[in-house]
Amino acid sequence: MENQATETRVLMHTNKGDIKLKLYNDTPLHRDNFIKLVQEGQYNGLLFHRVITDFMIQAGDPASRRAPAGTMLGESDAGYLIPAEIVYPALAHTRGALAAARTSDEVNPERKSSGSQFYIVWGKPFDGATLDRIQQSVTAATNGEIVIPDSLRTIYETTGGTPFLDGQYTVFGRVTEGLEIVEAIQGVATDSAGRPLEDVRIIRAEAVRK
Repeated sequence: MENQATETRVLMHTNKGDIKLKLYNDTPLHRDNFIKLVQEGQYNGLLFHRVITDFMIQAGDPASRRAPAGTMLGESDAGYLIPAEIVYPALAHTRGALAAARTSDEVNPERKSSGSQFYIVWGKPFDGATLDRIQQSVTAATNGEIVIPDSLRTIYETTGGTPFLDGQYTVFGRVTEGLEIVEAIQGVATDSAGRPLEDVRIIRAEAVRK
């Protein structure tokens, strides 16, 4: 589904190394919002404030820029929400996916995205029986609308990802270079809230249209 004619790329310089991202044209609201924030410098200096091994790394909380060590983070964002743009199964939570964070279904039944917080998927491989159980939970969470196709099951069994989030969060891009940096970040030591004990920071983000 993705139009290859014009692609939007973001280069994210972190204190662990560079991560290159491709933003999907199939999710234009998220693409344009992310680029706007990048061009305004809103991500410069922010922390990856939530890191969970074998799951994901999360950033985009404006309060993280000057947060002292030990401060609980994750409650701040750009001050607005973005309508969900869930394009499934074309855009799924395979390893390297870039997706928008959001509040829970209980307070956000329309699954609108945070205006600024995002996560990059790492995940882990799942065996077939575990994927069957994940499918049951995804079926319940999406009223049967989301079925993980065999093509994705193969990826989740071999490379990995977070299939239990499919159909519930907007995936709007993916890592094209720097997965080893994502791996390094997602393996750092954290406190009980998932904040790295040593700050992992976005030094600067820049956008390039191709």
